[in-house]
Amino acid sequence: MPTPIAITIPEAVRLSGLSRTALYDALKRQHITAKKAGRRTLISFTDLEAYLASLPAYQGGA
Repeated sequence: MPTPIAITIPEAVRLSGLSRTALYDALKRQHITAKKAGRRTLISFTDLEAYLASLPAYQGGA
């Protein structure tokens, strides 16, 4: 299955493991950009991947 160009908010939540609130917070802080297509909010798949890659690494026990 090819990688999608854009995904909806529920798809972004499911694929990323982020909560809906965390995703909207990232949008509000402009860490991720979204586009509107009618009533749908779409997030670029590569934008979501870049955001996840920019998060700090887990430092177990620290």
